[in-house]
Amino acid sequence: MNRQQRLLAMLAALQARRRTTAKELAAEFGVSVRTVMRDVEALAAAEVPVFTERGRYGGIVLLPGTQLDVSRLSDTETELLTVLGIDLVQARKLGMEAAARSAIDKLTARGTPQRRAASQRSDLIPLAEVVAVDHRAWFVPDEDEEADIASLTRDLRRGRRLRVRYRRSGTLRHRPTVVDPYGVLLRAGRWYLVADTDGEPRMYALSRLACWEVLDEPRMLRPNTTLTELAGTLGAGLEDARDVVVTVRLDADRLDIAKRILGKRLLSTETADANADTDTDADADGTVLVRVGYDRLDGVRQLLQFSDHFEVVDPPAARELVARLAGAITLRHRTPSP
Repeated sequence: MNRQQRLLAMLAALQARRRTTAKELAAEFGVSVRTVMRDVEALAAAEVPVFTERGRYGGIVLLPGTQLDVSRLSDTETELLTVLGIDLVQARKLGMEAAARSAIDKLTARGTPQRRAASQRSDLIPLAEVVAVDHRAWFVPDEDEEADIASLTRDLRRGRRLRVRYRRSGTLRHRPTVVDPYGVLLRAGRWYLVADTDGEPRMYALSRLACWEVLDEPRMLRPNTTLTELAGTLGAGLEDARDVVVTVRLDADRLDIAKRILGKRLLSTETADANADTDTDADADGTVLVRVGYDRLDGVRQLLQFSDHFEVVDPPAARELVARLAGAITLRHRTPSP
């Protein structure tokens, strides 16, 4: 970040917080405290109403009531946002497709003659020619059956408790629950309601949310807890859960797809014969032993995606559950004899 960009970013930070310290700004922008103080002097010299206060409760202060235009994007910022793009599908679900299309039009505008000339002088290929971004998750239908996210978002902004009817994974009935909502989370193409239930944080998949009702009671959130922080904590807790560890013998040619599907659940990989003299993870029979972690035993049903290319070695309870599930699938799809 050059100095001009840093000054604009510093102004944005001051406008958002009004008061901060040189030490905080130095850590945020990766510069020294002395550099921050020089930047503050430069802003003051440019007649920006910013000043420093000494003492225990002092800091760098932007004069209250000041409104500065710090929204202008640099060429690099514009190029980055253009490449990362705006997900029109998700914007449509939020009821904001028109705003999203307007933003795209502004980002993709060719810009001024000066900007085009600067681009032509650059020795670098435009970022959009070497980077492509697709926000869609794999193997997910274009139109799913999630709740009306736009309506839910509008209701969430009222700051009230909700009574939801929700079906937990692996069950058939929707049950009523009163929640204190923080907001909705989009992760890997799926939407979730993040809320406290009886003081405990939870994520509710909107695909299993039947309906909700806004209550007259204000939501009661834990202090100093944000939606982003809570969603990150819940996600990390889910990914790190290892209550059940399953050892599986897997065909070696399925290892790459196993890594993609299992993700962090795949804890380790080793040869099926620890003494095998080979340069790969596969033994002479073309199989590998993988250890997979789940938060509960029922999670092993995920292994059925590998069809007849795996065998559960341990623990016995997981082996029995997979055999039972596989048998049920076979019976359900068996073609009746004539």
